[in-house]
Amino acid sequence: MKLTHILPCLILSCFASYGQEKKAETRFDNYAYSDAIESYETLVKKGHSSTEIYENLGNANYFNANYDEAAKWYGKLLELENTTIDAEYYYKYAQALKSLKKYEESDNWMVKFDALKEKDNRGKLFSQQSNYMKNIKENSGRYTIENSYFNSNTSDFAPSFNGSQLVFSSAKDSGIASKKIHNWNGMSFLDLYTVPISEDDTNSESIIKLSKTLNKKTHESSTAFTKDGSTIYFTRNNSKKGSFARDDQGISRLKIYKASLVNNQWKNVTELPFNNDEYSVAHPTLSPDESKLYFASDMPGTVGASDIFYVTINEDGSYSEPINLGKKVNTEARETFPYITASNKLYFASDGHPGLGGLDVFAVDLNNLEETKVQNVGSPLNSENDDFSFIFNEENQKGYFASNREGGRGADDIYNFTESSPLNFSCSTIVTGVVKDKKTNAVLPDTRLTVLNPKGEKIGNTISESNGNYTFKLDCYEGDFTLIANKANYKEENNKFKLSPEKDENIVNVLLASSLEKAKTGNDLTKTLNLEPIYFDFDKSYIRRDAKVVMEKVVDYLNQYPDAMIQIGSHTDSRANDNYNLALSKKRAKSTRKYLISQGINANRLTAEGFGETKLTNNCDNSSSCSSEAHQKNRRSEFIIK
Repeated sequence: MKLTHILPCLILSCFASYGQEKKAETRFDNYAYSDAIESYETLVKKGHSSTEIYENLGNANYFNANYDEAAKWYGKLLELENTTIDAEYYYKYAQALKSLKKYEESDNWMVKFDALKEKDNRGKLFSQQSNYMKNIKENSGRYTIENSYFNSNTSDFAPSFNGSQLVFSSAKDSGIASKKIHNWNGMSFLDLYTVPISEDDTNSESIIKLSKTLNKKTHESSTAFTKDGSTIYFTRNNSKKGSFARDDQGISRLKIYKASLVNNQWKNVTELPFNNDEYSVAHPTLSPDESKLYFASDMPGTVGASDIFYVTINEDGSYSEPINLGKKVNTEARETFPYITASNKLYFASDGHPGLGGLDVFAVDLNNLEETKVQNVGSPLNSENDDFSFIFNEENQKGYFASNREGGRGADDIYNFTESSPLNFSCSTIVTGVVKDKKTNAVLPDTRLTVLNPKGEKIGNTISESNGNYTFKLDCYEGDFTLIANKANYKEENNKFKLSPEKDENIVNVLLASSLEKAKTGNDLTKTLNLEPIYFDFDKSYIRRDAKVVMEKVVDYLNQYPDAMIQIGSHTDSRANDNYNLALSKKRAKSTRKYLISQGINANRLTAEGFGETKLTNNCDNSSSCSSEAHQKNRRSEFIIK
């Protein structure tokens, strides 16, 4: 029964000039969608076509969840030439295509929709979750579902728990009077029924209609009960004296009512104070401590067609002003049928978040709403059709939901399900990228990286790998963040970026600028960099461990200035004869050059020469007597810029 799947929509303007089309439009404007479809299809068969005909045929089917037919007419609409089509039809067409499992084609239209409406949250969610089907698949396979025995051949949906009883809404009472048939989809009006929650009791006689105090000559649906069963909140069309009451547009809005159980009879039916004749309020559910009442509405301040709101129930029984749950949950489409579990998890139906088609069931952790991620619960609970009015007992992992999927008994059926594994509400966001030299584009390993949240608090740190790559795995934060990069001989870089938990990966690449000045030709690089020369042990030519620290900085410089060429000059002290020392210095020069090549420096950029004891740095020649420390100053390699 699609009347209560969505809240009343804005009526589309019609500008037809001929009688038959005007008749069809009148039916459409009065929400007589089943009649409007027939009238419009008659016009099409007679050769008529226009933007309005295709729009309204698509919408009439879309609002009745005939998504395959909606796709047909939206497709014809978007094939029209020389006409301006509202971007919203791109979105509806993309949604309708999912009912035909044409996901790739649907995604293509979503790309077009996103380009036309850059600020629309639905487009952003789609672009941020381009692999949403992968995420849905990961959450799938956790439910076994079964069609409930008490379904009728009409519409049954909106189950709720009331102790050992299940209360639901149904159009099963067909009646005989035409006023009991609704023009929206040609079905009976909805009433509330109750049935025992028992796997053993499948007797149809146990299905009982609730009292006439609750069931009037209007639609009643979507109930919520307090834990002691003494209070019911339920949805009903705006009414006066038990019959429909309409606004200036001829629409009977939805409202939430409250009643009390007195001596086993429902009494004191009262309308909640935040209802309004100009907008709808529907589908109540209570928080675990019963201090908040959540619901769906299209009241002013709504993001989309319908949003999820809540009010605080004060100790004196009064209510706070409604509060919108915000764009974490609500989109420009339909968010409806909220349900809160005992652990404060919100389940709701939406066709704004990326899903399989029609309304899908989604969930979010209200205990940590800002830093959690909205999750599609996956198949088989979700399908390419409408799946909604989900309720769940976390103690026994059993629950119910409604769907108009193929294979059901009626227009909507209630399915019972068992959950085999819980939905993972823990959420993490990946921040990844590569660190490179700003000038040369060379990757930079061993760069220290730190992430700060919007408050300036450190929430993660790591070091870039040998290929310059880095990865942070953070909690589901959102907002403006800072990535600080530090590396020796480079200037500190602070990268500002926006973090979105809706993205599987947030890519932030880092470019670092050198802090080293370019050395002049003929200068010793170690002096330009304020480094010690590399020293050698007595009578040895291998590169010592302390020398490698200096060599790394030389390598950094050569990487930052790829056009630089150097001459390696190696030396000895004065001990031993001149020829021996000359040969030893050449070995040291060769060893130094070999080490630089091993670190990735092109051999063509390096020349090496040994000078023996001919270029002493002090007076420790053959005629002097010097300490071991003084002789050490001469056993060195230098790096002269060519």
